[in-house]
Amino acid sequence: MNHEVVPDAGHWYRVESGGAASTVRRAAERLGGQLGLGGNRLAELAIVAAELTSNLVKHAQEGVLLLRPVRTADAAGVELVAVDSGPGMADLTVSSRDGHSTTGTLGIGLGAITRQASWYDAWSRPGRGTVFVVQVWAKEVGVTPAWAAGLTRPITGEQVSGDSHAVRTGDGRHQVLVCDGLGHGPLANVAAEAAVAAFRSAPDGPPAAVVTHLHRAMSHTRGAALAVAELDPAAGLLRYAGLGNITGTVLAPDGTRRGLVSLPGIAGHQRPTVRGYDYPFPSGATLVMQSDGVVDRWRAEDYPGLFGRAPVVVAATLLRDAGVRRDDACVLVARTPS
Repeated sequence: MNHEVVPDAGHWYRVESGGAASTVRRAAERLGGQLGLGGNRLAELAIVAAELTSNLVKHAQEGVLLLRPVRTADAAGVELVAVDSGPGMADLTVSSRDGHSTTGTLGIGLGAITRQASWYDAWSRPGRGTVFVVQVWAKEVGVTPAWAAGLTRPITGEQVSGDSHAVRTGDGRHQVLVCDGLGHGPLANVAAEAAVAAFRSAPDGPPAAVVTHLHRAMSHTRGAALAVAELDPAAGLLRYAGLGNITGTVLAPDGTRRGLVSLPGIAGHQRPTVRGYDYPFPSGATLVMQSDGVVDRWRAEDYPGLFGRAPVVVAATLLRDAGVRRDDACVLVARTPS
């Protein structure tokens, strides 16, 4: 099976002052240089980072930014995910026009971001804050929104997360993984990364067979809760198998929610029962998978227009609003691949 290269966990920065904004800009330039961005693109990346962080400092409440690499088979770039709980914007199109300002500045920030970006998407509502995702690639590529995207965030006080996610495609299969290594910190991270490595190298097969493979491959770790989903556009189905407390939800185009079944157990320990289940997954449906560091109390009707945005924007918004600080947290969102 061929694998899509998805962004790694990256690094979250709290952006509340000009000093933090400078730190993010320098980190973005350093990452861009490592990924081979040339002089012009590196300068444009610096503009994007500076404008995003400036907006967080000026307008945001609880502003944070995720910086991480993105890659395809023959190209690389930098993704910046800016998240805040500030006043939000009623119309992102108007707010992105040069000259529009709510603070008496020149009002060129969002316009500058969109001009330099290889790809961007965003969601904002008054009183609900803003999520803005920007990618700057090393060369011109036909960037389109990924059909699946996830984000993780470590528990407060830790540098690495025990939660992780992965995506793979090939031989007609489109599969995703969310896993939650037991506990927190480095050992939980080792378990989660072992699950990701085993997932990427697993033989072709339905989710139940992949989960069984992961269980066997993780016997040297402390174990993890995990779930694997497969989107089958031809059949209009979602196939799903899970162990432990990973929550899976199918959101139908009409907003109806359906929970997915995970069986009790810990991958890598004992001999758990593994079983796969099939669910209807019509065109326009959305899959949301989350670890237990994300509370399952979000409602689609509270987010008008969100579920029409790119999966990474949806995942970032749900992580912002439903993620808890006393646990590692992970959200993955997927839609029918085009």
